Amino acid sequence: MPHTPVPAAELASRLARLRLSMDQFDPSWAMMILDHKIDLYYFTGTMPDGVLVITPDDAVLFVRRSAEPAQQESCFPDIRAMRSFRTIAEAFPCIPETVYVAARTMTLQKLTLLQKHLPFTPKPADSVLSALRAVKSAYELDCMRTAGRLHQRMIEQLAPNLLREGISEARYCSEICTAMIDAGGMGISRFNQPVAEDVLGVASFSENSLLPAMDSPSGTAGTCIAMKSIGSSQRRLHRGDTVLLDIPCGFRGYHTDKSIVFYYGSLAQHPQGDLIRAAHEQCIALEQEAASLLRPGAVPAEIYETILSHVDPIFRDSFMNGCKFIGHSIGLVMDETPVLARGFDAPLATGMTLAVEPKIALEGIGLIGCENTYEIVPQGAARSLSGACNTPLEING
Repeated sequence: MPHTPVPAAELASRLARLRLSMDQFDPSWAMMILDHKIDLYYFTGTMPDGVLVITPDDAVLFVRRSAEPAQQESCFPDIRAMRSFRTIAEAFPCIPETVYVAARTMTLQKLTLLQKHLPFTPKPADSVLSALRAVKSAYELDCMRTAGRLHQRMIEQLAPNLLREGISEARYCSEICTAMIDAGGMGISRFNQPVAEDVLGVASFSENSLLPAMDSPSGTAGTCIAMKSIGSSQRRLHRGDTVLLDIPCGFRGYHTDKSIVFYYGSLAQHPQGDLIRAAHEQCIALEQEAASLLRPGAVPAEIYETILSHVDPIFRDSFMNGCKFIGHSIGLVMDETPVLARGFDAPLATGMTLAVEPKIALEGIGLIGCENTYEIVPQGAARSLSGACNTPLEING
């Protein structure tokens, strides 16, 4: 059974919005060249090894070798086979002096190969591209709502039932991710970095959740030194462990992000059980407050400062790895903009989606926290797409 394509009207709307944004950004713009798989999927609905050329009047996706698979799965109207980048020069003989690119993701190698046949000076268009993706269309929101419903079921309902003494971190993460795939999830999460790896997520027990890993407050020992994701195959679950799950969920390319923490056993028997519970309740309160502030017109930097000011002083030094941020936009990649952090002063808008993730590192215990993905709606507080933050803490097994 073929996969469901991105609708043609959705792709046409995205190109129209891009051209309008570029007209405002630089009225004299003449060409944009994109090569990153996320940009290709956003504008063409397919992810081939290729290059998308956009001008004020034309848009052509050039695909290496056979273009037929891309043509079959995409509703984009103009997909052509490409022998080499010389094919682009033949189709567009008048290459402008300045061509806009996604500077964050285009590698120097790719740029050098392009300039061998297409002499141009590159200019970054990252701010335009990220602003377009920040506000989700009805189609995109529908994908994210579907991901969120699946996410909630897997993390809040299934994950506690999979916990059992002796299970490894890696096995626990993989069982949850396998269940997500079986239920319709896409099985991977992506980042907007040129060399970032696509990952499953993280399951970490107690001390391992405090280890530095990705650009995230969540830590993991990983499967090995070369892969700081998923979890350790050696670290087994024991009573008295905290359990951190930071596992994204995706549907048709779109992610939701969610974290949950369990305590495996009875907190009454832990010498610092009250501290663990207090940290958990603090994070719940902070997430709920942040969600109430996610409204059209609100300023991310101001939300960040407000939440930071309400962190209990006993947790301040261990909050969010130095409190650099408290949340991030999310969509086709996990790390979109804007971010709930200093320096992000453009107001939020209806249709934006952000993950809020307050987390507290308790030395000698583990990382305690919560996270959910929220949709900013026209009126009122943001709507959670991925479930609740005030989930039960204790799992007695």
